[in-house]
Amino acid sequence: MLELIFLGSFVGLLSGFFGIGGGTILIPLLLLFGYETKVAIGISVVQMVFSSIYGSYLNNKKGTLDVVMVATIGVGGFLGALFSGKITSSVDNFVLEVVFLSFVVFALLRLFFKPKEHRDEKQASRFVLFLIGFMIGIASMSIGVGGSIMLVPILVGFLHIPLKKATSAGLFFVVFSSVSGLISHSLSGHVDYKSGIIIGLASLFGVYLGIYLKHHRVSVVMQKRLLVGFYLLIVFYLIYRIFGV
Repeated sequence: MLELIFLGSFVGLLSGFFGIGGGTILIPLLLLFGYETKVAIGISVVQMVFSSIYGSYLNNKKGTLDVVMVATIGVGGFLGALFSGKITSSVDNFVLEVVFLSFVVFALLRLFFKPKEHRDEKQASRFVLFLIGFMIGIASMSIGVGGSIMLVPILVGFLHIPLKKATSAGLFFVVFSSVSGLISHSLSGHVDYKSGIIIGLASLFGVYLGIYLKHHRVSVVMQKRLLVGFYLLIVFYLIYRIFGV
């Protein structure tokens, strides 16, 4: 239990400090601890339920959360994520790890290509917003990540949503997708509830500490450099694990 508490606190710390979803951090660490890939994905989904609800609560207090807009995207994400457990069950562990590696590489590259912000927001139909959420829900929950890192560039680049507002929307979207993903992965037998709940509760303390350090102790430039270094370590570990090189 002490190892799980430490792991949850560490994941929460990095998640709060770097402003990223816990899945990209937690799954490689769980694989390193010896968990099977599909169980690691299930535990990651549990952790995301805790961190996304807490983070969205904080964002709403700061007034950066557009609940009406994200609700439509979130409903789509919720329905899409319901298919994630079945998809994960039908795919080989090797394929899941390769897809996850590709996602981490995408997250790393995104650090060097920040979406261009625009002044005027575009109005998208509810159907388009729903479809965006549906597709991201399927893709993200099948590999145990929240989907915010996919949603934010779409909101900023195509709908011209301000970055802070888009980031808050991305985290709130994870509430919908992770709850639905938890239902789907539970039905598929991927969830270790004990480990997931311990890690999830411990991550809340880590998130709080990470946000404090980000705002009061470390510069933005140093924060980005540390994140790049951390992602590179994950990429190298996954390449070694998957391909043995």
